[in-house]
Amino acid sequence: MTDVALKSRLDKRPIQEPTPWDQLKTNKNWLGLWFMLPAAAILILFLAYPLGLGVWLSFTDAKIGRSGEFIGLENYEWLQGDSTFLLSVFNTMLYTTVASVIKFAVGLYLALLLNERLPFKAILRAVVLIPFIVPTVLSAIAFWWIYDAQFSIISWTLKEMGLITANIDFLGDPWNARWSTIFANIWRGVPFVAITLLAGLQTVSPSLYEAATIDGATPWQRFRFITYPLLTPIIAVVMTFSVLFTFTDFQLIWVMTRGGPVNATHLMATLSYQRAIIGGSLGEGAAISTAMIPFLLAAIMVSWFGLQRRKWQQGGEND
Repeated sequence: MTDVALKSRLDKRPIQEPTPWDQLKTNKNWLGLWFMLPAAAILILFLAYPLGLGVWLSFTDAKIGRSGEFIGLENYEWLQGDSTFLLSVFNTMLYTTVASVIKFAVGLYLALLLNERLPFKAILRAVVLIPFIVPTVLSAIAFWWIYDAQFSIISWTLKEMGLITANIDFLGDPWNARWSTIFANIWRGVPFVAITLLAGLQTVSPSLYEAATIDGATPWQRFRFITYPLLTPIIAVVMTFSVLFTFTDFQLIWVMTRGGPVNATHLMATLSYQRAIIGGSLGEGAAISTAMIPFLLAAIMVSWFGLQRRKWQQGGEND
Protein backbone atom coordinates (compact mmCIF):
# COMPACT_ATOMS: atom_id res chain seq x y z
CA MET A 1 0.00 0.00 0.00
CA THR A 2 2.89 2.33 0.96
CA ASP A 3 4.68 1.53 -2.33
CA VAL A 4 1.60 2.42 -4.32
CA ALA A 5 1.25 5.80 -2.56
CA LEU A 6 4.97 6.63 -3.11
CA LYS A 7 4.76 5.70 -6.80
CA SER A 8 1.69 7.89 -7.14
CA ARG A 9 3.52 10.91 -5.68
CA LEU A 10 6.53 10.34 -7.93
CA ASP A 11 4.32 10.14 -11.02
CA LYS A 12 2.76 13.52 -10.10
CA ARG A 13 6.15 15.38 -9.98
CA PRO A 14 6.53 17.94 -12.82
CA ILE A 15 8.91 16.99 -15.61
CA GLN A 16 11.87 19.39 -15.60
CA GLU A 17 13.45 20.61 -18.83
CA PRO A 18 17.13 19.63 -19.11
CA THR A 19 19.45 22.53 -18.37
CA PRO A 20 22.28 23.45 -20.77
CA TRP A 21 24.68 21.83 -18.31
CA ASP A 22 22.66 18.58 -18.41
CA GLN A 23 22.63 18.70 -22.21
CA LEU A 24 26.36 19.33 -22.22
CA LYS A 25 26.91 16.23 -20.10
CA THR A 26 24.65 13.94 -22.11
CA ASN A 27 24.44 15.33 -25.67
CA LYS A 28 27.47 14.81 -27.91
CA ASN A 29 26.34 17.54 -30.31
CA TRP A 30 26.28 20.12 -27.50
CA LEU A 31 29.67 18.91 -26.31
CA GLY A 32 31.07 19.30 -29.84
CA LEU A 33 29.60 22.80 -30.06
CA TRP A 34 31.27 23.87 -26.81
CA PHE A 35 34.62 22.50 -27.96
CA MET A 36 34.35 24.40 -31.26
CA LEU A 37 33.56 27.74 -29.65
CA PRO A 38 37.19 28.71 -28.77
CA ALA A 39 38.36 27.89 -32.30
CA ALA A 40 35.42 29.78 -33.80
CA ALA A 41 36.17 32.80 -31.62
CA ILE A 42 39.83 32.81 -32.73
CA LEU A 43 38.86 32.48 -36.40
CA ILE A 44 36.34 35.30 -36.15
CA LEU A 45 38.73 37.57 -34.25
CA PHE A 46 41.89 37.03 -36.29
CA LEU A 47 40.55 36.06 -39.75
CA ALA A 48 36.96 37.10 -40.35
CA TYR A 49 37.15 40.49 -38.61
CA PRO A 50 40.34 41.72 -40.41
CA LEU A 51 38.94 40.48 -43.73
CA GLY A 52 35.60 42.19 -43.17
CA LEU A 53 37.32 45.39 -41.97
CA GLY A 54 39.54 45.41 -45.07
CA VAL A 55 36.57 45.00 -47.39
CA TRP A 56 34.72 47.81 -45.57
CA LEU A 57 37.74 50.14 -45.77
CA SER A 58 37.89 49.57 -49.53
CA PHE A 59 34.51 51.35 -49.79
CA THR A 60 35.70 54.38 -47.81
CA ASP A 61 38.20 57.21 -48.24
CA ALA A 62 39.90 56.35 -44.95
CA LYS A 63 43.41 57.57 -44.39
CA ILE A 64 45.85 57.01 -41.56
CA GLY A 65 44.57 59.06 -38.63
CA ARG A 66 41.14 59.64 -40.20
CA SER A 67 38.25 57.16 -40.18
CA GLY A 68 36.89 58.20 -43.60
CA GLU A 69 33.42 58.14 -45.12
CA PHE A 70 31.59 55.66 -47.32
CA ILE A 71 32.26 56.42 -51.02
CA GLY A 72 30.90 53.26 -52.66
CA LEU A 73 32.90 51.88 -55.59
CA GLU A 74 34.93 55.04 -56.14
CA ASN A 75 38.23 53.38 -55.13
CA TYR A 76 37.65 50.51 -57.57
CA GLU A 77 36.63 52.87 -60.40
CA TRP A 78 39.80 54.86 -59.84
CA LEU A 79 41.95 51.72 -59.88
CA GLN A 80 40.60 50.77 -63.34
CA GLY A 81 42.45 53.74 -64.80
CA ASP A 82 45.55 53.48 -62.61
CA SER A 83 48.44 52.29 -64.81
CA THR A 84 50.54 51.28 -61.78
CA PHE A 85 47.75 49.06 -60.48
CA LEU A 86 47.24 47.45 -63.89
CA LEU A 87 51.00 46.86 -64.11
CA SER A 88 50.94 45.23 -60.67
CA VAL A 89 48.15 42.90 -61.84
CA PHE A 90 50.24 41.91 -64.86
CA ASN A 91 53.32 41.40 -62.68
CA THR A 92 51.36 39.30 -60.20
CA MET A 93 49.90 37.06 -62.90
CA LEU A 94 53.29 36.63 -64.60
CA TYR A 95 55.05 36.03 -61.29
CA THR A 96 52.47 33.49 -60.12
CA THR A 97 52.10 31.61 -63.41
CA VAL A 98 55.78 31.21 -64.29
CA ALA A 99 56.91 30.48 -60.74
CA SER A 100 54.11 27.97 -60.03
CA VAL A 101 54.62 26.03 -63.27
CA ILE A 102 58.39 25.76 -62.82
CA LYS A 103 58.06 24.92 -59.12
CA PHE A 104 55.67 22.10 -59.98
CA ALA A 105 57.91 20.71 -62.76
CA VAL A 106 61.12 20.85 -60.72
CA GLY A 107 59.37 19.71 -57.53
CA LEU A 108 57.81 16.69 -59.26
CA TYR A 109 61.16 15.75 -60.79
CA LEU A 110 62.90 15.96 -57.41
CA ALA A 111 60.12 13.97 -55.73
CA LEU A 112 60.40 11.18 -58.31
CA LEU A 113 64.18 11.23 -57.99
CA LEU A 114 64.16 11.10 -54.17
CA ASN A 115 61.63 8.27 -54.28
CA GLU A 116 64.18 6.04 -56.01
CA ARG A 117 66.79 3.96 -54.23
CA LEU A 118 69.65 6.42 -53.88
CA PRO A 119 72.70 6.43 -51.59
CA PHE A 120 72.48 8.98 -48.75
CA LYS A 121 68.77 9.47 -49.55
CA ALA A 122 67.96 10.82 -46.08
CA ILE A 123 70.73 13.43 -46.33
CA LEU A 124 69.59 14.45 -49.80
CA ARG A 125 66.02 14.96 -48.56
CA ALA A 126 67.31 17.15 -45.73
CA VAL A 127 69.40 19.20 -48.17
CA VAL A 128 66.38 19.76 -50.41
CA LEU A 129 64.50 21.26 -47.48
CA ILE A 130 67.14 23.90 -46.69
CA PRO A 131 65.74 26.68 -48.94
CA PHE A 132 62.31 26.21 -47.34
CA ILE A 133 63.49 26.48 -43.73
CA VAL A 134 65.62 29.58 -44.29
CA PRO A 135 63.66 32.71 -43.24
CA THR A 136 62.27 34.57 -46.24
CA VAL A 137 63.94 37.85 -45.32
CA LEU A 138 67.32 36.13 -44.94
CA SER A 139 67.07 34.42 -48.33
CA ALA A 140 65.89 37.70 -49.89
CA ILE A 141 68.96 39.50 -48.53
CA ALA A 142 71.16 36.68 -49.87
CA PHE A 143 69.64 37.02 -53.34
CA TRP A 144 69.90 40.81 -53.12
CA TRP A 145 73.65 40.34 -52.58
CA ILE A 146 73.90 37.72 -55.38
CA TYR A 147 72.15 40.12 -57.76
CA ASP A 148 74.18 43.17 -56.68
CA ALA A 149 75.14 45.33 -59.64
CA GLN A 150 78.82 45.58 -58.60
CA PHE A 151 79.60 42.57 -56.42
CA SER A 152 77.38 39.88 -57.94
CA ILE A 153 79.06 36.48 -57.84
CA ILE A 154 77.16 35.52 -61.00
CA SER A 155 78.54 38.46 -62.95
CA TRP A 156 82.03 37.81 -61.54
CA THR A 157 81.90 34.13 -62.56
CA LEU A 158 80.67 34.88 -66.08
CA LYS A 159 83.34 37.53 -66.52
CA GLU A 160 86.04 35.11 -65.35
CA MET A 161 84.75 32.58 -67.90
CA GLY A 162 84.93 35.25 -70.59
CA LEU A 163 81.19 35.07 -71.37
CA ILE A 164 80.45 38.72 -70.54
CA THR A 165 82.51 41.91 -70.36
CA ALA A 166 80.40 43.96 -67.95
CA ASN A 167 78.33 43.19 -64.86
CA ILE A 168 74.71 42.24 -65.37
CA ASP A 169 72.23 44.70 -63.89
CA PHE A 170 69.91 42.10 -62.37
CA LEU A 171 67.72 44.40 -60.30
CA GLY A 172 68.13 47.66 -62.22
CA ASP A 173 66.56 46.55 -65.49
CA PRO A 174 62.77 45.94 -65.46
CA TRP A 175 62.72 42.54 -67.14
CA ASN A 176 65.93 41.35 -65.48
CA ALA A 177 64.37 42.28 -62.13
CA ARG A 178 61.17 40.35 -62.95
CA TRP A 179 63.02 37.15 -63.87
CA SER A 180 65.43 37.52 -60.94
CA THR A 181 62.62 37.75 -58.38
CA ILE A 182 60.79 34.85 -60.04
CA PHE A 183 63.94 32.71 -59.78
CA ALA A 184 64.29 33.58 -56.10
CA ASN A 185 60.69 32.57 -55.48
CA ILE A 186 61.21 29.28 -57.34
CA TRP A 187 64.31 28.55 -55.25
CA ARG A 188 62.31 29.01 -52.06
CA GLY A 189 59.15 27.19 -53.19
CA VAL A 190 60.51 24.03 -54.85
CA PRO A 191 61.22 22.19 -51.53
CA PHE A 192 57.60 22.55 -50.40
CA VAL A 193 56.28 21.04 -53.64
CA ALA A 194 58.96 18.32 -53.77
CA ILE A 195 58.59 17.10 -50.19
CA THR A 196 54.77 17.14 -50.33
CA LEU A 197 54.69 15.17 -53.58
CA LEU A 198 57.31 12.80 -52.18
CA ALA A 199 55.01 12.10 -49.23
CA GLY A 200 52.26 11.27 -51.73
CA LEU A 201 54.57 8.94 -53.69
CA GLN A 202 55.32 7.03 -50.48
CA THR A 203 51.65 6.00 -50.31
CA VAL A 204 51.63 4.33 -53.75
CA SER A 205 51.83 0.56 -53.34
CA PRO A 206 55.00 -0.97 -54.92
CA SER A 207 52.90 -3.97 -55.99
CA LEU A 208 51.24 -1.80 -58.63
CA TYR A 209 54.61 -1.01 -60.20
CA GLU A 210 55.65 -4.67 -59.98
CA ALA A 211 52.47 -5.79 -61.76
CA ALA A 212 52.92 -3.11 -64.43
CA THR A 213 56.57 -4.11 -64.93
CA ILE A 214 55.59 -7.76 -65.36
CA ASP A 215 53.04 -6.66 -67.99
CA GLY A 216 55.82 -4.86 -69.86
CA ALA A 217 54.93 -1.26 -69.03
CA THR A 218 57.58 1.34 -69.76
CA PRO A 219 58.67 3.91 -67.12
CA TRP A 220 56.53 6.56 -68.84
CA GLN A 221 53.49 4.26 -68.88
CA ARG A 222 53.97 3.49 -65.17
CA PHE A 223 54.04 7.20 -64.44
CA ARG A 224 51.14 8.03 -66.75
CA PHE A 225 48.73 5.28 -65.63
CA ILE A 226 49.79 4.63 -62.00
CA THR A 227 51.74 7.48 -60.45
CA TYR A 228 49.92 10.46 -61.95
CA PRO A 229 46.33 9.28 -61.30
CA LEU A 230 47.10 8.33 -57.70
CA LEU A 231 48.99 11.57 -57.14
CA THR A 232 46.33 13.85 -58.64
CA PRO A 233 44.55 14.78 -55.35
CA ILE A 234 47.86 15.70 -53.70
CA ILE A 235 48.93 17.67 -56.78
CA ALA A 236 45.67 19.63 -56.62
CA VAL A 237 46.18 20.49 -52.96
CA VAL A 238 49.87 21.32 -53.15
CA MET A 239 49.46 23.47 -56.27
CA THR A 240 46.58 25.35 -54.68
CA PHE A 241 48.76 26.26 -51.71
CA SER A 242 51.70 27.01 -54.00
CA VAL A 243 49.61 29.39 -56.13
CA LEU A 244 48.13 31.09 -53.05
CA PHE A 245 51.55 31.57 -51.43
CA THR A 246 53.06 32.89 -54.68
CA PHE A 247 50.14 35.19 -55.49
CA THR A 248 50.27 36.81 -52.04
CA ASP A 249 54.07 36.96 -51.82
CA PHE A 250 55.28 40.13 -50.12
CA GLN A 251 58.50 39.76 -48.14
CA LEU A 252 60.71 38.52 -50.97
CA ILE A 253 59.76 41.34 -53.33
CA TRP A 254 59.77 44.07 -50.70
CA VAL A 255 63.22 43.21 -49.36
CA MET A 256 64.81 42.74 -52.79
CA THR A 257 63.33 45.55 -54.90
CA ARG A 258 60.50 47.32 -53.01
CA GLY A 259 58.58 47.07 -56.27
CA GLY A 260 61.23 48.72 -58.45
CA PRO A 261 62.69 49.54 -60.83
CA VAL A 262 59.87 51.85 -62.07
CA ASN A 263 57.24 49.54 -60.52
CA ALA A 264 58.43 46.62 -62.70
CA THR A 265 58.28 44.13 -59.81
CA HIS A 266 55.35 45.57 -57.89
CA LEU A 267 52.89 42.83 -57.02
CA MET A 268 49.37 43.58 -55.83
CA ALA A 269 50.39 42.81 -52.25
CA THR A 270 53.38 45.16 -52.27
CA LEU A 271 51.46 47.92 -54.03
CA SER A 272 48.65 47.61 -51.49
CA TYR A 273 51.14 48.01 -48.64
CA GLN A 274 52.81 50.96 -50.32
CA ARG A 275 49.53 52.80 -50.93
CA ALA A 276 47.94 51.99 -47.55
CA ILE A 277 50.79 52.19 -45.04
CA ILE A 278 53.52 54.28 -46.66
CA GLY A 279 51.15 56.50 -48.67
CA GLY A 280 48.54 56.65 -45.92
CA SER A 281 45.57 55.91 -48.23
CA LEU A 282 43.98 53.05 -46.30
CA GLY A 283 40.87 52.91 -48.49
CA GLU A 284 42.85 52.69 -51.70
CA GLY A 285 45.24 50.09 -50.32
CA ALA A 286 42.31 48.04 -49.00
CA ALA A 287 40.68 48.17 -52.44
CA ILE A 288 43.86 46.72 -54.03
CA SER A 289 43.94 43.95 -51.43
CA THR A 290 40.25 43.19 -51.90
CA ALA A 291 40.81 42.99 -55.66
CA MET A 292 43.06 39.98 -54.99
CA ILE A 293 40.19 37.94 -53.52
CA PRO A 294 38.54 36.93 -56.85
CA PHE A 295 41.88 35.60 -58.15
CA LEU A 296 42.44 33.61 -54.97
CA LEU A 297 38.91 32.20 -55.03
CA ALA A 298 39.40 31.20 -58.68
CA ALA A 299 42.55 29.26 -57.76
CA ILE A 300 40.71 27.49 -54.93
CA MET A 301 37.73 26.65 -57.16
CA VAL A 302 39.99 25.16 -59.86
CA SER A 303 41.52 22.89 -57.25
CA TRP A 304 38.12 21.97 -55.82
CA PHE A 305 36.67 21.07 -59.22
CA GLY A 306 39.80 19.07 -59.99
CA LEU A 307 39.34 17.02 -56.83
CA GLN A 308 35.62 16.52 -57.51
CA ARG A 309 36.36 15.34 -61.05
CA ARG A 310 38.89 12.88 -59.69
CA LYS A 311 36.37 11.51 -57.15
CA TRP A 312 33.77 11.19 -59.88
CA GLN A 313 36.22 9.20 -62.03
CA GLN A 314 36.84 6.86 -59.10
CA GLY A 315 33.11 6.28 -58.64
CA GLY A 316 32.67 8.52 -55.60
CA GLU A 317 30.00 11.11 -54.98
CA ASN A 318 30.46 14.85 -55.04
CA ASP A 319 30.53 16.61 -51.65
